[in-house]
Amino acid sequence: MKLTAACIQMRSGTEPAENLATATALIRQAAGQGAGFIATPEMTNLLDIRPGMARPKVRTEAADESLPAFCALAAELRVTLLIGSLAIALDDGADDRFANRSFLIGPDGEIIARYDKIHMFDVEVGDGQTYRESRAYRPGETAVLAKAPFGKLGLTICYDVHFPHLHRALAKAGADILTIPAAFTRVTGQAHWHILVRARAIETGCFVIAPAQAGKHEDGRETFGHSLIISPWGDILAEGSADAPGIVMAEIDLEEVAKARARIPSLSNDQVFRIENFGL
Repeated sequence: MKLTAACIQMRSGTEPAENLATATALIRQAAGQGAGFIATPEMTNLLDIRPGMARPKVRTEAADESLPAFCALAAELRVTLLIGSLAIALDDGADDRFANRSFLIGPDGEIIARYDKIHMFDVEVGDGQTYRESRAYRPGETAVLAKAPFGKLGLTICYDVHFPHLHRALAKAGADILTIPAAFTRVTGQAHWHILVRARAIETGCFVIAPAQAGKHEDGRETFGHSLIISPWGDILAEGSADAPGIVMAEIDLEEVAKARARIPSLSNDQVFRIENFGL
């Protein structure tokens, strides 16, 4: 029931080949230090919010060069690998937007599950930039629970962390671990990152693995860093720096999930209620 988990913290740039090389080196390092489950952040392969600049570099899943490389790496190292997300071109003819897609890869190199980010980051956070993720990315419509060799994972991505009902539904469906790979802005990260990630763990009694992007990127954005591994009780087991790529690791004991839920059985204490309006 015990597992060493690792978050790969990155500062992804605008060239997918360079990002692949960086991620590969860090994944190898984490596996060499004993990690059996390794997770990378949102947009592992490409971060470029400049209008039109990402499109020539984004490939369909079948043509993407990063994905088979990551599958081969997981098989070589015999680890379970979560690629927090890749920008993937859609080939169904229904939309010219991309998918923000997470991939869970088993130690045999096979893809266990895919998850397309449901909630699009369409906000103005006060850092001088306006974010309209829905212009370039098509939101997913399906929550994903996946069975890894060591337990059940609920897959989410970045802005999804603001929506507790998604994580609660995954926990009620059987998740032991929630993954929240992210590229939080510095402004929103300073205000909300630790609070939201810890809250999702406490509310669900799940471990949370949250690898993050960190620092000043080539495209001009700044991300918050502070990759986190959180216990089901809400304790911070490991934390990354504010602005540097690297690895954070922690041993997690999945028996702690049942213990936390026995102490605070909020998943089973839900009540059906109605709202009564007064003077409205």
